[in-house]
Amino acid sequence: MDLNMVWFLLIWVLLAGYAILDGFDLGVGVLHLFARDDRQRRIHLNAIGPVWDGNEVWLLTGGGALFAAFPPVYATVFSGYYLALMLVLFALIFRAVSMEFRGQIDNPSWRRLWDWAFGLGSLIPAIIFGVAIGNILRGLPIEADGSLNIPFLALLNPYAVLIGVLSLLMFVMHGAAYLAVKTEGDLQQRVARWTSGVWMAFVVVYLVATIATFFVSSFLFEGVLSNPLFWIFFLLLLASIVYIPIVNRAGKFLRAFLGSSATIAAMIGLTAVSLFPRMVPSSLDLASSLTIYNASSTPRTLTVMLVIALIGLPLVIVYTVCIYRAFAGKVVISEDSY
Repeated sequence: MDLNMVWFLLIWVLLAGYAILDGFDLGVGVLHLFARDDRQRRIHLNAIGPVWDGNEVWLLTGGGALFAAFPPVYATVFSGYYLALMLVLFALIFRAVSMEFRGQIDNPSWRRLWDWAFGLGSLIPAIIFGVAIGNILRGLPIEADGSLNIPFLALLNPYAVLIGVLSLLMFVMHGAAYLAVKTEGDLQQRVARWTSGVWMAFVVVYLVATIATFFVSSFLFEGVLSNPLFWIFFLLLLASIVYIPIVNRAGKFLRAFLGSSATIAAMIGLTAVSLFPRMVPSSLDLASSLTIYNASSTPRTLTVMLVIALIGLPLVIVYTVCIYRAFAGKVVISEDSY
């Protein structure tokens, strides 16, 4: 394993960490749109209030790692996805602002405005993240010189939208599983039913997406059956998908949440294994794809940044663990709550 492979692995680990941690934030935000009353909405907000900003650190770290290790990939993808990323940025800003502004004025219309901002600010990124991954799996029209010119509407092709729907369902299932851990009583039973219902939709869409991927991007399946990592992630995915409804029905909600986390990690692992050594495939000519070798920084840069990452990443992990330990337990609404 060389430095390029280490950084490829590290970036996908960071993306998996973000998807697991901020994924339930986005899922809770989408479920917020279906809350029955103001008390349920406040529980939704307070379930993620202490942790959401720490969860987004993983996204910032992943973006920084991509910029440091594979700058051509960062430049190409971010320029091609510019409008989509701006939309995600505005959505995340409004989601954060809504949590602080919602309770500032005791007015139903005011709260309803920020409830919609919170819900849509979660719904839009949940879909667009999937659309972005779907376009990478499909391949982007990268020229031989590494340039990319793709209109925003071209990103909304049927396959990418299908992956966007899969992403949305995955996060909603994950968010419902998290809420079941953080709540009790009628609301807990309600979100547990959401977990089971969305799980069924997720499985169906995942099967459809897998079949569609075989026809749209058959190159992703080349050689994967001989890769032991593929079978590790595949078995983990199969086991966790089967595990979720069993423990959820038994009322073991923390285990259901861990199963959902394992499902996300396995899906991202399978994506990484299928793409390797490509970072961004070219739909024009696979030879023009951006790989971990033709789009990497210099060995000195990779070495220096790896030392920094080995110092910084454990700090992020320790911070994350401390926050979750500090705010463990059920959500309790008080005067100081959102």
